Amino acid sequence: MPEAAAHPGADDVRTLALALPDTKEKIAWSMPTFRVAGKMFATLPEEETSIAVRCPKEERDELVLAEPEKFWIADHEAGFAWVRVRLAALDTDELRDILADSWRQAAPTRLLEAYPELGIPAEGRG
Repeated sequence: MPEAAAHPGADDVRTLALALPDTKEKIAWSMPTFRVAGKMFATLPEEETSIAVRCPKEERDELVLAEPEKFWIADHEAGFAWVRVRLAALDTDELRDILADSWRQAAPTRLLEAYPELGIPAEGRG
């Protein structure tokens, strides 16, 4: 295993996102978007140096305050539960976790139940 792994890039985003169940890539707004059962959970904007993922607003604001070098909010996404993540600030494991977390927020219950190893959001348990 290499000591200092390179930061993930667009190809890693694509590989990790498409490895999640029932995920498809679709071009929208001239950029790759990733959808689970038709519902978008990640985008790879313009220059492909960052990703946008689903994130509850309260959690998103905390992330941006805690790690502004990693997370930020694009102006046009401020009213939505999405956050941007700089790929250069991540390693591959962290990217995998972030994509899986966003996937869980968009996935239908049938998929969350079919893939328990991916976890179910806390509010989905009962």
